[in-house]
Amino acid sequence: MGAQRAGTKWWYGVICDHPEVQRAPVKEWHFFDRHYQTPFTPDDVRAYHRRFPRPPGLITGEWTPRYMHDFWTPPLLRRAAPDAKILVLLRDPFARYLSGLRHELASVKPAVRRRRRSYIEAMDANDALSRSLYCRQLARIFESFDRGQVLVLQYERCVEAPAAALRRTYEFLGLPDPDHLPAFIEERVGKSYPSGEMPQLVANAARNAILEDVNDLRSLVPETSTSGRRVAMRA
Repeated sequence: MGAQRAGTKWWYGVICDHPEVQRAPVKEWHFFDRHYQTPFTPDDVRAYHRRFPRPPGLITGEWTPRYMHDFWTPPLLRRAAPDAKILVLLRDPFARYLSGLRHELASVKPAVRRRRRSYIEAMDANDALSRSLYCRQLARIFESFDRGQVLVLQYERCVEAPAAALRRTYEFLGLPDPDHLPAFIEERVGKSYPSGEMPQLVANAARNAILEDVNDLRSLVPETSTSGRRVAMRA
């Protein structure tokens, strides 16, 4: 699970380098997206399981950041995979907000942007902010899974001490040889998007919402270390 624009592609890649991890056909299945309006049946559970073929003795999985954001997904994932280990990778919420907003705005097709530009951009800004409000998203995960099934990592700590963070990840997943170190561990992947100006009123409102969420997050997940040092925002 989560969070978008928080290094999940990089971290998924280094996890899959372990010899006892079978890489899934795709990193993000988005399997539960459509179930906000369609029933989730035993056939769907079986269909989800079929997406993860692996030789005996190996583990496998996916990493779809949207699962943490979509409120209906954690209980459905619980039904499909009650014993799953849940990985969550968070990034500084201010930095994630700006990166997520740039990503969303860049993904809008020009034809759509011309017809409904203001509406689309407002929706993107709201979606990007909600993805950076981690506390409620994590609370929903904890409502469906025991705390011991969830490992919350921080992107900044993974960058600063990748070997230690990866060892912690391997141990959480129950993998042997937790000191395995991929040769490319410091080769982070991700696409950058051009920045733009953000109205100060909008920037301040987003900043205040994030700071309030950060305070709640410290109570919910004390091991996280988040900072309110970023006060200026650009889209």
